Amino acid sequence: MLVKDVYHDCLISEESTLAHYIYHLLSDKKVSLHDDISQLDLNKADHQKVAEIIQQNVLGFHRINIYSLKMNPREFVFIFARNPEEATQFYVKTYQNQPMNCHEYPLDFEVVRGNGVISFREMRKEFVGFPVVGGFFGR
Repeated sequence: MLVKDVYHDCLISEESTLAHYIYHLLSDKKVSLHDDISQLDLNKADHQKVAEIIQQNVLGFHRINIYSLKMNPREFVFIFARNPEEATQFYVKTYQNQPMNCHEYPLDFEVVRGNGVISFREMRKEFVGFPVVGGFFGR
C-alpha cells in the first residue's frame, strides 16, 4: 500500500489528524505519495506545526455525523449534523418537541433502503446542506 492510498482513505473517511500529518510530511518532502506506507514516520513531523494546521483546518474538514433521535418508543429519525446538539436543535425546530434521546451511529453502518443496502457515509453524499433528515426507522 502506498502513502497516496492511505492519504486518499483519510480524506474520504474524514480522518483529519492523520490526513493533516501526511499533508505536513508531504509539504516538507519527508515522504512522497509514491512511497510505501512503511516509509510513513509520524515522528518526523513537527507536531506543533501539525497542531497549527489542524487548528487552521488547512484541508477543509467539516465532519458531518449521523444521529438517531428517538421520536417515540417505536419511531426514530436519522439526522445528519455536526454534533448531537445541532441534531437535537434541528429536531426540535422541525418537529416542535424534544426527542427522547440522541445517539451517534457510525457512518459505515448500513441500512436497507428500497431494494438495496446503503451506508450512512454513502447516503450523506446525496445531501448538500446540513443538518438534514436522512431517514426514519420504525419497529
